[in-house]
Amino acid sequence: MNLSFALALSAITGAAAFAPISNNARTSAIRMSDEIADIPVVTIEEPELSAMSMSLPFMARPDALTGALAGDARFDPLGFAKTDADLMNYREAEIKHARLAMLAAAGWPLSEVFDKKIAVALGMTPLIDAADRAPSVLNGGLGKVSPIYWIGVLGVAAAIEFIGTNKSKSGDDKYFPGNFGFDPLGVYPKDEAGQMNMQLAEIKNGRLAMIAIFGFAIQEFVSKVGVIDETPLFFYPLAQTLKMMTNSGYIQ
Repeated sequence: MNLSFALALSAITGAAAFAPISNNARTSAIRMSDEIADIPVVTIEEPELSAMSMSLPFMARPDALTGALAGDARFDPLGFAKTDADLMNYREAEIKHARLAMLAAAGWPLSEVFDKKIAVALGMTPLIDAADRAPSVLNGGLGKVSPIYWIGVLGVAAAIEFIGTNKSKSGDDKYFPGNFGFDPLGVYPKDEAGQMNMQLAEIKNGRLAMIAIFGFAIQEFVSKVGVIDETPLFFYPLAQTLKMMTNSGYIQ
């Protein structure tokens, strides 16, 4: 009798071990899966590019100008940049001319201010003419510049061109036109937004400097007067500026 009862009890206990999961556990799992399925999937869609140019709304947007580069206002009325490769080549040229123009925009008037003083102190002949105009293609006077200077300029230009060409052909994903990795003061931002703002500021100031240099050359050729004498307020002390303006008839 006892043996029969023990066998029956062990059979019931063993069967319970292999019983299916309770309905409560299964219901909780189903509820959790339903809640996960109800969570909306957020997809970030890239904004569609306008079919018209941002800078010239009456013209179609050039295909290569997608706004990826800093300062890209979709301005290419003559259609120079037909492919991405063309665009990168033109941006390489633009950024180099922009940086050179920024140096020249500061160097041109500074040379007219200090050239005579430095030349006299060193016992040399000044390069600017009697009207305080810096040597240029339109003003003349480039023949007075030392050949050593031109050799140095060509050497530096060739080195920069060599470095830029190698970097552009290296296949580096982080490379963009003008990125020579030169940042000795560490002012280049680390975040992507700050980097884009820095690139935008550089290209805007560079474009303005290119216009300024062109204006300097035309102004001095037409007026026959140096830039510093046309706008003495920016380059001379106030008392000297007022004296110059009085002598020239601006102030009676």
